[in-house]
Amino acid sequence: MDKFVKFIDGISHWVGKIFALLFLPLVYALVHEIVATKVFARPTVWAFDLSYMLYGAIFMMGAAYTLAIDGHVRGDMFYRLWRPRVQATVDLVLYILVFFPAMIALLYAGWSYAYYSFSINEKSLQSPFGPIIWPLKMVIPATAFLMLLQGIAQVIKCIRCLQRGRWE
Repeated sequence: MDKFVKFIDGISHWVGKIFALLFLPLVYALVHEIVATKVFARPTVWAFDLSYMLYGAIFMMGAAYTLAIDGHVRGDMFYRLWRPRVQATVDLVLYILVFFPAMIALLYAGWSYAYYSFSINEKSLQSPFGPIIWPLKMVIPATAFLMLLQGIAQVIKCIRCLQRGRWE
């Protein structure tokens, strides 16, 4: 089981780091737009679309990585004072009652949303550039799938903590 958890953590780390590289074109697009607008008074038609698409993809696809490194925000005021077994019990209950149903709903709804967008080759109406947006919408079910996978690893970590009395 520990190898399985490491494998899932590895996938989350790999995907998170790959998508973190998208910050480079994101920064380029933002700087290019600022220079084009402020210095040359010639704003682009593509930078806005590229920036929200890249940022959305980075944010969504980094979620499983953030879960793997325990980086999500929680009510830490009480949680950090609890013993590891109490933490693991609370985490386990919340994964089962809240996390998994929410991620399954996101996967189901996200897939319907993304598939429809793909089937009509949806384009953005927010700008004159009008890029296709189904690739961004496909990130929604991909994120839900990765989060479900990482959630399984987190549940195994909780069970291990309950067995061993400490977090690994």
